[in-house]
Order: sequence, then C-alpha cells, then structure tokens
Amino acid sequence: QVQLVESGGGLVQPGGSLRLSCAASGSIFSISDMGWYRQAPGKQRELVATITSDGSTNYADSVKGRFTISRDNAKNTVNLQMNSLKPEDTAVYYCNAEVSSVWSQDWYREVWGQGTLVTVSS
Repeated sequence: QVQLVESGGGLVQPGGSLRLSCAASGSIFSISDMGWYRQAPGKQRELVATITSDGSTNYADSVKGRFTISRDNAKNTVNLQMNSLKPEDTAVYYCNAEVSSVWSQDWYREVWGQGTLVTVSS
C-alpha cells in the first residue's frame, strides 16, 4: 500500500505562517502530479495548489502570492508554505498524489492523505 501522511497543521493567528508537509511512503515507483486541497467548514473541497513532476505549479486565485508549493522528489514529499494567513484559510488540508507502485509501474492512481487541520484565528 502507498499512503500519504500530512503534518504541520495547527492554530495560527491571522497574518501568520505555517508550513505543511506531506510524505509518501510504501512501495512507490514514481510520483507524477502532487497537490494540496482543502475543505473549509460548510464548504466543498477545493484545489489549493498543484505541482507536476518537473516542478510546474498552479495555484488557486485565493492563495496566489501567499502560498508556495514545492516538492522533493528524492524524499517523495510535497510541501505547502502558507504565509499571510487569513481566517478564510481555515480548513482541513489534504495532500494528493498520483502514484505508481513497484508492482505496477505504468499505472498511476490517486492517493489521498487523511488531512491536517489548519485554524486561523485570533
């Protein structure tokens, strides 16, 4: 089994910063796209940022200029640096990756983390 584990969530004041990390583990052969999604209370899950295997990034308009997504292919990790946090950033943040395993190296499947809670409040 391949799994993703998020870390770094917590309580932060408006204007503060937080860094989320997501580590993929298991019988991984390769990882294609990776991304972060979030789901705020009473809202649907939305895309926050994505990053391809070659480093191309995309951001939701609501976080552009404040958040930075990065990855370390050697460590099978993806990170989300969140600056200038706002109360509306409060959500459960989920890591997502397209992963192939050593047992089926040409088949990519979506894997989701269990989420980490980010609360932005004074």
